[in-house]
Amino acid sequence: MLLIGCTAISLVLANSPFGTSYVHLWEPQVGELRIEQWINEGLMAIFFLLIGLELERELYSGELSDPRRALLPALAALGGMVVPAGVHYLLNVRSPAQFGVGIPMATDIAFALAVLAVLGSRLPAALKVFVVAFAIADDLGAITVIAAFYTVDLALACLAGAVTVWVLLLVLNRRFGVMSLWPYGVGGVLMWVLLLRSGIHATLTGVALAFAIPYSIREGDRSSPSHRLELWSRKPVAYAILPVFALANTGVTVASGWMEHLSEPNSLGIILGLALG
Repeated sequence: MLLIGCTAISLVLANSPFGTSYVHLWEPQVGELRIEQWINEGLMAIFFLLIGLELERELYSGELSDPRRALLPALAALGGMVVPAGVHYLLNVRSPAQFGVGIPMATDIAFALAVLAVLGSRLPAALKVFVVAFAIADDLGAITVIAAFYTVDLALACLAGAVTVWVLLLVLNRRFGVMSLWPYGVGGVLMWVLLLRSGIHATLTGVALAFAIPYSIREGDRSSPSHRLELWSRKPVAYAILPVFALANTGVTVASGWMEHLSEPNSLGIILGLALG
């Protein structure tokens, strides 16, 4: 409800007499990034960390622990990338907009989970896990497509460095059984910096780090670092990160004549790709 409320506030402010000032509010440079980038690539990495920890739990001891069940959201994610991209491409082939096939590929996981939260207990737990799993796979696939086809300057050395840090964290977990959280926190920050400098969306750090953090079935959820971090991050994500994300990203200015653009092939490709694909 908080996320949806912030979205409504953002839309109203963006289309009010203060709209220009509100949009520019998120543009000042702080260090190397704009405020909007700090939110989208920094704070949202923590959101993806939380979602990754929840998915890790489900894969080890939850709804997705059966490989056959885990295969379903993976296939759904594949279809959720290929079909929307195909719809957009068919409507925009041989036009400058055909390169926008990546636009409808990703699932906006923050808002998808918000809708599930509003519906609450009326939905089965298995459906919520399914949506989380396929949305993460979908977003990771979209990030991979962006990195491969849309990133102009891909810094391979930084990307290799981030992968190396991740492998070292896996070794700390799987080989040496390090259960303290601070080495994973330091490694996660280093991974984030390297991925940011590589040109790939740094939110990928959150999901990658989640699967490097120890989760112990034998000791139970409550004693594992994964479970402790999941519990710690829930409230900051729900009550701070997601509302700020909505405020910074949904301030869309609706200009005069906007209805005319809805019938353009690019708009139809995005709308039909998202709604039907």
